[in-house]
Amino acid sequence: MASNDIGDWYRSIPQITKYWFTGSIVVPLIGRLGILHPQWFILDFNHFFYKFQLWRPITAALYYPISGPKGFHFLMNLYFLYSYSTRLETDAFAGSPADYAFMLLFNWICLVIIGFVSDLPLLMDPLVLSVLYIWCQLNKDQIVSFWFGTRFKAMYLPWVLFGFNLIIGSGGMMELFGIVVGHLYFFLMFKYPQDFGGVQLLKVPNFLYRLFPRRQGGMSGFGQAPSSRRRPEDGGNEGGLWRRHDWGQGQQLGGN
Repeated sequence: MASNDIGDWYRSIPQITKYWFTGSIVVPLIGRLGILHPQWFILDFNHFFYKFQLWRPITAALYYPISGPKGFHFLMNLYFLYSYSTRLETDAFAGSPADYAFMLLFNWICLVIIGFVSDLPLLMDPLVLSVLYIWCQLNKDQIVSFWFGTRFKAMYLPWVLFGFNLIIGSGGMMELFGIVVGHLYFFLMFKYPQDFGGVQLLKVPNFLYRLFPRRQGGMSGFGQAPSSRRRPEDGGNEGGLWRRHDWGQGQQLGGN
């Protein structure tokens, strides 16, 4: 019965999130079991450009140490990945997996460039934070809960995570890179064309639509922020442009 429940849950994960989530489990397990040494997974400029180890930008976004004190952080990454990637793919990008795949591809390419310039060996943290940031911007007035019962608007969540890791984690730079890349996508895709009347600078390549065909009920147009129904507690239109659905009382992020 338990295995059936796990199988049903896994099959319910949306397509792109399932690929990402699965890779983020398989690659760290390969390193943890010693099948391949973790050094084969990290981002390395010399090995990529001079030894043509072209897989490294991909594995650097999927690999994270799962032993020792980093194990809990890895589990939190998986939780954020599953929770917020699923929410984005099934709401703002519902019916259009190619658009969601392009968002991940854009964020990943930006982080690979940052990784080469800044000598970052692992990209899992900032990639997950970039997706979380975009969800928070699209649902900025949604109330979320954090540890110890703290509650605040979703728009502040990436900065809370940045501050949290700045104080007790690894310095917060990974979170900051994720915020920067997530904001870049959000600005170019949504704010610049809609708020500033600019041209659509980001467009999904056709090969992604061939790989991931649209499904009925998808977005009305790529680059168009999800619209929301005005609710009395919104106080008018403020913050309502980017929210499409009411997510209830928010997502519990960690234990009390």
